[in-house]
Amino acid sequence: MGLSTSRTRIWVGIDAGKGHHWAVAVDADGETLFSTKVINDEAQILTLIDTARGKADEVRWAVDISGRSSALLLALLIAHGQQVVYVPGRTVNRMTGAYRGEGKTDAKDARVIADQARMRRDFAPIEIPPELASTLQLLTGYRRDFIADRVRLINRLRDLLVGICPALERAFDYSAAKGPVVMLTEYQTPAALRRIGVKRLTTWLERRKVRGADAVATKAVEAAQSQTAALPGEARAAKLVRDLAHQLLALDERIKDNDRDIRENFRTDERAEIIESMPGMGPILGAEFVAIAGDLSGYRDSGRLASHAGLAPVPRDSGRRTGNYHRPKRYNRRLRWLFYMAAQSAMMRPGPSRDYYLKKRAEGLLHTQALLALARRRVDVLWAMLRDKRLFTSAPPATQPG
Repeated sequence: MGLSTSRTRIWVGIDAGKGHHWAVAVDADGETLFSTKVINDEAQILTLIDTARGKADEVRWAVDISGRSSALLLALLIAHGQQVVYVPGRTVNRMTGAYRGEGKTDAKDARVIADQARMRRDFAPIEIPPELASTLQLLTGYRRDFIADRVRLINRLRDLLVGICPALERAFDYSAAKGPVVMLTEYQTPAALRRIGVKRLTTWLERRKVRGADAVATKAVEAAQSQTAALPGEARAAKLVRDLAHQLLALDERIKDNDRDIRENFRTDERAEIIESMPGMGPILGAEFVAIAGDLSGYRDSGRLASHAGLAPVPRDSGRRTGNYHRPKRYNRRLRWLFYMAAQSAMMRPGPSRDYYLKKRAEGLLHTQALLALARRRVDVLWAMLRDKRLFTSAPPATQPG
């Protein structure tokens, strides 16, 4: 005999992880058919697919992670024609309490994922992004890691400098200027800076191609002359500062190389020229946009894109209270960030973006509110540019009679 009606379709929920996944299959009645651990390995994943196919005519899959740890799993599922949806981790966490037991296990999470996919039809399907989008996702992700590492290095460096010479720590913005960091690879203490003096330090910096070497040397020596006391632990702190300065310079080179790779890969996209023509959208933010939004096929209109970026308010009505809107909680933080940063950059220069920002400020909005309003408006503009395949122009396009 064939499969019963309840087994013509099953749902498999997968709690994905780096080393292994946990898969649970349920039928139309919510009964568990199997619960198993699957090593993150091609052979075991293919076995799981065959096992699920043997249980029903149609298999629906659901995962809670769509990042690198589930890349092999998703690639194999989609390559074998399987339908996969994404169940957000927030949903899994909230629904776990509705199931028996207070404990949290991979098997229980996978059961919740499968059950949610069975009962709901509004989860977004997962598709393998194009090669360019995947490449940009990797490069922009590494850039974020590099920037975070850079911030940590600078914070450590400044903290150590305070213990050597507070005036020297205050003298420079080490996050923005390369010259002072180069100086710290050799001279970290007030005594060393006083010994070398302005003239010799200037010559030393010029040999290392530091811009404004004279200004850097003058300011550093002035800071050193303001302190004659040697603080406890100065010698050890100076060695650590030197090491951190070398690490920071090396990291800056890695960031520069990564930015070049991002720029070169982004500009292979036929939409790159259109995106970059919009004020505030350089190659880095443009690459972030392509990495997240892909080919825009997942967005029906600009409103959907704005909603994904958290720039479209959602209603919170109850009873007679209507028209009550609030900031959304479920949106892509990175997409919101890039539109916000692009709006902030465009607002700094004369043009329609700055005019709109000033208009919103005149209406009583705070700085952040005005920027978010500008970002929302620019989503519509960028969407229209990509739809019509035309470059940005400060003048509105001429309308033709119907």
